[in-house]
Amino acid sequence: MPDPTAGPKAQTAPELKAQIEAEREGRPFLVYRDGEDRQVILQIQKGSTELWVGRREAAEIRLDHDDEVSGLHAQLEFVGGDGTLVDDGLSRNGSYVNGERVRGRKVLRDGDVMRFGRSLVLFRAPQTESAEATVISADMLDAGGVSPAQRRVLIALCRPYKDGASFATPASNGQIGEELHLSIDAVKTHLRALFEKFGVADLPQNRKRVALVERALQTGMVLERDL
Repeated sequence: MPDPTAGPKAQTAPELKAQIEAEREGRPFLVYRDGEDRQVILQIQKGSTELWVGRREAAEIRLDHDDEVSGLHAQLEFVGGDGTLVDDGLSRNGSYVNGERVRGRKVLRDGDVMRFGRSLVLFRAPQTESAEATVISADMLDAGGVSPAQRRVLIALCRPYKDGASFATPASNGQIGEELHLSIDAVKTHLRALFEKFGVADLPQNRKRVALVERALQTGMVLERDL
């Protein structure tokens, strides 16, 4: 069983880039992986939208590779930037958000991870993030005092994405500490400061590290040559 809060992570640099570009559009979008383990990004169009999740061809979010998903498993409703998961008992195995079963309706927040059967679907709503996070730039970060030590930690965090490495995830605290000869506590202290300065401190715990990598690459604070 997949970690119910980890979400479908980008596994390569191009996949991460695709998520960043979707975020820049400013509209809500969904991220999941298909039966061939390819990343799928589904952007939600303006206006009211209803999407079905299931194994049938009629489902817009088709998870036909997952035999624990019902034919029509659940419904997603979108009005503007707001999303709601609706599970009225159609599915045999239920629907979950961040590991908790949904009975009826559940309003979604940016970074929530839904689970249908064994399949994970990440909900992103970039417009619901703070204005600081939306307009953040490298100049602003410099003015905010990202120290040389913090930038080294940031580069180490992003290093697994070098050259489009497959199945890349942000470096762990242990990996960062080993590379920079820092204690785990020192790494955590630097990361907490970076979460605040990049405007991702209020995101769900499972999103913070990936969001920090996204912001670092998006703003140019970390460049490909740095990795």
